[in-house]
Amino acid sequence: MRFANALRAFRKARETATELNRLSNRELADLGIARADIPALARQASR
Repeated sequence: MRFANALRAFRKARETATELNRLSNRELADLGIARADIPALARQASR
């Protein structure tokens, strides 16, 4: 069960990072997100 939960969290983090990386720098700035913050935000969203 722990493996399945970890896999789901990994997939959600990867999907979040992919979506954020598709945004332009301008769109990220409008949201108050720096491109360097994307990995941390993706991990946080997967929890």
